[in-house]
Amino acid sequence: MTAIELLLQRQSCPYLTSPAPSVPDLDNILSAGMRVPDHGCLQPWHFTVIQDKGLARLSDLFVEAVNLEIDSDTSKNSDTAKAASDLDKKLTKTKKMPFRAPMVIVISTKYQKHEKVPKTEQLIAAGCATHAMQMAAFALGYGAVWRTGAFAYNTHVAAGLNIGSGNDVVGYLYVGTASKTATVKPEKPYKDNVSYW
Repeated sequence: MTAIELLLQRQSCPYLTSPAPSVPDLDNILSAGMRVPDHGCLQPWHFTVIQDKGLARLSDLFVEAVNLEIDSDTSKNSDTAKAASDLDKKLTKTKKMPFRAPMVIVISTKYQKHEKVPKTEQLIAAGCATHAMQMAAFALGYGAVWRTGAFAYNTHVAAGLNIGSGNDVVGYLYVGTASKTATVKPEKPYKDNVSYW
């Protein structure tokens, strides 16, 4: 596959199983994340690689966050039987989330103070790092999907992942071996998204 074929054919793959990337492949994936455009060479990102027992720790952290959310909302729901059933379903789903892949790479910001590089640019650079790692995984024959959702914006989860105050979770990059071939998405024409001067 050429570089241009990779760019034109890339797509997310949510159906992931073992094996996770090998150590040399993970090294290439992380190195691709470090190679992105980075105004001021600030490297305003951090990668947390989670696998094996770490997935169970992430699961526990997600469940803690849900329980804290429920504790703060208990007075809002008068139907206790329905609330208990909904909570049980939510906790069951939450517990399984990290195990949708054998490896999860959490990409977070590591904002730097710089007079010429605002936080917005640094966030975009961290997003580019996430995309580059997904592309590298795809190029190496793995499947990957970039997820966000409520846990990307949860302060308890961020603290549990040692993400400093004032920083953001850019996403969770789930990586593994594709367990089934995803239907190839149709090409998106660019004409309506382009203007020429």
